[in-house]
Amino acid sequence: MADTFDIEIATPERLLAREKAVRAQIPAKDGYIGMLPDHASLLSELGIGALTYTTPEDHRFSIAVCGGFLEIHDNVVRVLTDVAEKGQEIDVTEAEKTLKHAQDAMINPALGVDIASALIAARHAQARIDAARKAVNKEE
Repeated sequence: MADTFDIEIATPERLLAREKAVRAQIPAKDGYIGMLPDHASLLSELGIGALTYTTPEDHRFSIAVCGGFLEIHDNVVRVLTDVAEKGQEIDVTEAEKTLKHAQDAMINPALGVDIASALIAARHAQARIDAARKAVNKEE
């Protein structure tokens, strides 16, 4: 039984992480997936949320992700995402403003914003806020 697994997180623009981990929580399309070493193979659509993982040295990392794919096979986790930001790189004040704007758009049809687009924007903003707070608080 393995003690760790490799985790790789990439966008079309950059590689955000490539390291050993002991556990992870990954937002899949239909909910979060808990990941430990020797997880069964899996291919899934990625959801919107805060992906968190812990290294063997007990360092915790959080990354906001939005869409893409997740592959788990032979103790390697590959996350290929459309959009991602490391928690420590996120401006929480700006993300909170974006969330408020999206929420206002959902409840005020006079703004002329598509409700589905506003909902996705709100979920993405909340993922950014969650990832930033987890990066600061070192919580999982």
